Order: sequence, then structure tokens, then C-alpha cells
Amino acid sequence: MAEPSVQMSGIVLASLMFQHVNSNTDVEGLVLGQSRVDEQITISDSQADHIHIEEVYNVQKYVAFHEPNHLYNSVGDVDMEAVKKILADDKQQSVIGWYRQRRNTEQQMTFREKIVHEKLRTSLSNPHLVFVLLTSTQVTSIGSTHRMEYAAFISLSSHFLRVPVLVTNLGLLDQLAYWKTSAPFSATGYNLAMKKHGSRFFSTNGLLKEVNEMNKMNESLQTELQKACADVEETERQVETLQAEVSALRKIIEEKKRGKAGKETVAVPSEEKNNVLLCDAVKALFSCSPLFHTQTVTLDAFPIPDGCCSSGSNGHVSMAAQTKSDVPNSSTATTNCQLRQTLARRKRKRWNTES
Repeated sequence: MAEPSVQMSGIVLASLMFQHVNSNTDVEGLVLGQSRVDEQITISDSQADHIHIEEVYNVQKYVAFHEPNHLYNSVGDVDMEAVKKILADDKQQSVIGWYRQRRNTEQQMTFREKIVHEKLRTSLSNPHLVFVLLTSTQVTSIGSTHRMEYAAFISLSSHFLRVPVLVTNLGLLDQLAYWKTSAPFSATGYNLAMKKHGSRFFSTNGLLKEVNEMNKMNESLQTELQKACADVEETERQVETLQAEVSALRKIIEEKKRGKAGKETVAVPSEEKNNVLLCDAVKALFSCSPLFHTQTVTLDAFPIPDGCCSSGSNGHVSMAAQTKSDVPNSSTATTNCQLRQTLARRKRKRWNTES
């Protein structure tokens, strides 16, 4: 269900109050304007979309009768001839309701006003009519200060509901869009002035020329922005393709490295270099003991003199290990006995020399 509300400019409300103050009796008349339905959709992440529908009655002008009870008779029947006489032919469709001004009364619709309102709805074939009520009361006993109150009512299923009234001014104008057309029911002089000088400021579509230029600039900016977005999207896709190719190449390189590592054989360690100075020193100290100069041993870990400390052109000394298949068992036993005897004699000589 749409929530009804009434909008009225401050100029129209002030004019109604001025007429009410300067009249000696109650005043009645018709209210002209426009009615529209606004739909507001609120989108949020926390809850579902909320749709708010509001029916707005925009009061733009009023037409007053010269005497009270001119709109209807004593039983509440509406006089359509009087309505057509006071209204122009093109303004009958702009009637959105009627109003009444009373003094020293409460802001409630009387029984006669309710009957007139229902019959006026039927006569004008407009079920959405609004009734505007203005009342004034004295605040002081001497009548120097008055209080003016206003309210609006609509009929809904034979029940009259009071709707809020919003008085618009410069601070409450709609800033979301420009007024493309002038307000209806404008004065004749205003229309003549607009026809005479409007071509200098307004274009054929009713907008200001500066507004048209701003719209053109906005359209061109939107076009350039769309082009830039398309270029950025294309470059992003190219970057993604290059990243995929680089990842594939890295995988191929890693697989090749793993294959090479599996096929590589263990490197043969290089021959150790002899310390020539150490060999010379040992040779000088133990010149008579060739066993201290050798690096060749038997299978039983006995040294065999082979003159290994000779330094060649490349500074290397060969090492040889005898196996059981190369040396017979008898020769090995004989050699071991000779070595034991030689070592025993040298030890005795050394001990005798020291003692």
C-alpha cells in the first residue's frame, strides 16, 4: 500500500492564509496540481531489498469561490456546472482536491464535508482526491495574535485518514534532477517572457544550454571510460596468459633439472697430492729406515719398502695395494718375518745408543 503525503509550496500556503485572514466568512475552493507515485528501493547487504511506495499530492495552485456553499447545495450534491464555469477546459483534469477555511474550530472533518468529498470524487471520476483544511484560533483574549493550523485528509475505504503535509521551500528542493519544464499554471506574463528570451538560455528540449553541454561532456567521458576499461581488461587477460606460459616453462625447467640430476654419476675423487716437504723431512730423519718412507702395505697392514717418496715431474706419489692373488702366501710370510727381524734389530740399536 502506498503511503500518501501532500506537498505544498510556501507561496501557496502563505496565499491561502492571507486570503483566510482578509475574509469575513469561511472560504472554499478547488485545489489544482499533480499527483504521482514514487517508488524507493533500498538495497542493503544485511537484509532483503526494501521497497517503499509513496503517493505524493503536489499542490500548485488553488481556485477560490466567491461565496460559501457555492460548490454544493444543502444536501451535499456537487454542482458540476459551477465547477466547469469556474475552471477552464484544460484545467479540470488538474483538480486533485478541494479546501476549506474555518475559524475557531477543531481540525476534524465535519459530516457535511465528508459527504461533499465523496460526491466530488464521484463527479470528477477521481478516487484520489485530497481535502485541505485550514483553521485559525485566537491565542490572546484581545485577538491580537492568531494561530493558523493546516491539515490534509484523504478517503480510503470510507475512512478518512489524516496525511502529513510538507511545505517545500528553497532548502527542500529536489536536487537529484533539473526541472525540465516550468511549473504549470504560470502567469501569462511569465510565459510571454519565457517565449521571448528563452531561446537564449534554453535549448529545444527544454533544458538549459549549459546543461546540454554538461550532458555531452558526460557522455564523451563515459565513452572514453568504457574504452579505457576495455583496454585494461584486454591487458589483464594478456598478463594472465603470460603468467600461465611462464609457469609452464618453469615446470619444464624443473623437470629437466631433475632428469639431469638422476643421470649424473658420482665423480671419481682426484688423487691426493703428496706433501713433498714432509717426505723430504722424513727421508732426512729416517734415511736408513725405508719402511718409514713407504705408503704401500700388505693385506695384514705391514709396510713394504718401495721407494715411494721420489718426487716426479708432476709431484705425485703412486700408491699400490697388494692383493692375495698378486703375492703368494709363502713369499708374504717370508717377507713378514724379514720385516719383523729388521725392525727388532733397529729397535735394539736405538735403545743401545740412547743408553
